[in-house]
Amino acid sequence: MSKDLAGIDPRERLLSLTDVLNGEGIRDVIQARAFKRILAMKLSTEMDDQKISKTDMAKRMGTSRAQLDRLLDPEAHNVTLETVARAASTLGKHLRFDLV
Repeated sequence: MSKDLAGIDPRERLLSLTDVLNGEGIRDVIQARAFKRILAMKLSTEMDDQKISKTDMAKRMGTSRAQLDRLLDPEAHNVTLETVARAASTLGKHLRFDLV
């Protein structure tokens, strides 16, 4: 590989996204938001697959439609694990967490 004008191999200058996010101190926040987006998408897809409306899902969960909307909104980050677990159970699913 050729060296650039500064004499540094360009591959050595590349930082991973994780390095950048760690450097900015925002990796955990970004990762949590990504997880929430994925969770919202999976719940919504499962509801569609099972042909469960939002109104019916909220009733089955014993919660309000507004709370379910927050859970399914990929931008709403303030949901409890209890609500997520209840939604998963309502769909016949379970949650799996890992602390690494």
